[in-house]
Amino acid sequence: MQLSHSYATELADTVSPVKPRPLSGMTMPMYNAELAGQFNLPDADALMAAIFDQQGDLAVRSVAQKYGGHQFGQWNPYLGDGRGLLLGEVSDSNGSRLDLHLKGAGQTPYSRHADGRAVLRSTLREYIGSEALHHLRIPTSRALCLMASDESILRELPEPGAMMIRMAPSHLRFGHFEFYYHNKQKDTLDKLMNYTLAHHFPECLDEPAPHKALLTAITLRTARMVALWQAYGFVHGVMNTDNMSIHGITFDYGPYAFIEQFKQNAVFNHSDYEGRYAFDRQPGVALWNLNALAYAFSDYLSTDDIRACLMLFEPTFLSQYRHQMLSRIGLTDSTENEGCLNTWLSLLNAEKRDYTQSFRQLAEADVNLPQSPLRDHFIDRASFDSWWQDYRERRLSADTEGDDLLTLNPLVIPRTHYLQEAIEAAEQGDFGPAHQLMEAIRQPFTLNEATRNYQQPGTSASAVSLSCSS
Repeated sequence: MQLSHSYATELADTVSPVKPRPLSGMTMPMYNAELAGQFNLPDADALMAAIFDQQGDLAVRSVAQKYGGHQFGQWNPYLGDGRGLLLGEVSDSNGSRLDLHLKGAGQTPYSRHADGRAVLRSTLREYIGSEALHHLRIPTSRALCLMASDESILRELPEPGAMMIRMAPSHLRFGHFEFYYHNKQKDTLDKLMNYTLAHHFPECLDEPAPHKALLTAITLRTARMVALWQAYGFVHGVMNTDNMSIHGITFDYGPYAFIEQFKQNAVFNHSDYEGRYAFDRQPGVALWNLNALAYAFSDYLSTDDIRACLMLFEPTFLSQYRHQMLSRIGLTDSTENEGCLNTWLSLLNAEKRDYTQSFRQLAEADVNLPQSPLRDHFIDRASFDSWWQDYRERRLSADTEGDDLLTLNPLVIPRTHYLQEAIEAAEQGDFGPAHQLMEAIRQPFTLNEATRNYQQPGTSASAVSLSCSS
């Protein structure tokens, strides 16, 4: 394993050296062999031993990062890696480089009197959720491994402690740049900008205005990511700026969920009392967050240049969203088809149809039939029939193959009730359900024995209140 430490070395004044502290009775029941193999990482046993070898490569240079963030719209300068450690960076044979970041590693200078730990519930949700998004082709951090323990951690109630290693191109958040701007540390902000350009956006250095190219790239990546969230019904839950990656990847999984019964303003985080991070508000929040980030560029760009960068968000988001959604229902990417798409979504919203199931059923529907059996899923069949006639005419003229639609419309998403079943079993020491769910989410578009049992919506009896507590 070739480990580098560019961030800890080049930005030493923005980090605090901290070594990971193990929990009692640790095991590694979840290990991503495919991802480990890509980066030539040790097997599960050797990896866990290496993490806590206080003189080894993974621990000797591990650091906690300092940053700030806007949380529910309010600036908080007191944030940082309160329980996470950047262990280093690894590269694969193609030169792709990812951070290794250990979550739940113990207290750091940024823990703010918290215990620095993570619980099994939240780490298992992140492990499964991030891998699910990866296999749905939505940009995301990845999960390398999950370590369980027999140590109890107090949250609302005592829960089993756990750790996980997350991999991402970097762990640079919007909040990193915000902190050094608002804290008036211009020299450090210069170093951070230069590091980001050199290591993560080198193509921007070839542009006449590298900082403008950087803000443009972050804006475009963020817009495309959120468009895919909206297309597949993903609700992040806590879109604070410290949870936003400059790489435009889904990051810092908390009380996330996929929409089941379609509801445009769905909220799953029980702490989001005002619905700031509701499903239909996510694009607007992403742009708000980019505006917050853009202040850090004000020493490098004019107001007009910053505005020009940010104005790219809306057309990029709308174009990506329209393309993805029209592709999912087999229509050509044209503004003329938007009305048909919007009527379909209105039908789902009015009757609270299951979002993922409905798109899959539509993908499997025979457009040669004047009347679709899919109508039986709707109460207002007259409205569906009217829409169906319009839709099938457009589909027949588009001449799209039904098999193509099956590769865009999953059978399996990490539904909250399946996650909860896996969590409850894991808390009793049984990771079998978690592995079975993982097997299904790795092949979300394929009907087989692995995916057959993970397609059903939850019921009101299986509803779970999702919390930021982790």
